[in-house]
Amino acid sequence: MTSEETLRIFHRTGALLEGHFVLRSGLHSRQYFQCALALQNMPDVEQLGGALADKVRSLGATTVISPAMGGLVIGQEVARQLRARFIFTEKEEGKLVLRRGFRIAPREKFLVVEDVVTKGGRVQETINIVRAHDGDVLGVAMIVDRSNGAVDLGAPMFSLLRLNVETFQPDHLPADLAALPPMKPGSK
Repeated sequence: MTSEETLRIFHRTGALLEGHFVLRSGLHSRQYFQCALALQNMPDVEQLGGALADKVRSLGATTVISPAMGGLVIGQEVARQLRARFIFTEKEEGKLVLRRGFRIAPREKFLVVEDVVTKGGRVQETINIVRAHDGDVLGVAMIVDRSNGAVDLGAPMFSLLRLNVETFQPDHLPADLAALPPMKPGSK
């Protein structure tokens, strides 16, 4: 699957939004990838998940882990296509944790899967959880890498779409962005 084909899915499903957005990282942007819209139709999930699975199959991961909420749908589909186990982290008192009886065995081989990465904070938290349990992180896969490869998560990174999407600190907004009311679509 090419970057153009991935972008077509986002355009067709209305998942690439334009306006003034506050990202989970606190940065502001003119574009927002609302992956939930792109992942609401199972044929698209299967296509995107299959393309990611093909990119990472040679790593030999036995378990896929995703940070909740955004990574759940694509993470589970990648795990299905790799015929791997799937688990996830979730928030508890503002931090990601492993819950629901999920266990990590020493030396267990992990692939971390997320929908969109800008600064990689939630992915890094998930990597830290795996490593704290003596698991091995073989790689990180995502649909959209908004950093265009600039984020260093200490593991090989794989994406379907790499973009350098402009982001701004809240106190350094360009005039056109400052004139628009900010939205937080991922937190609704």
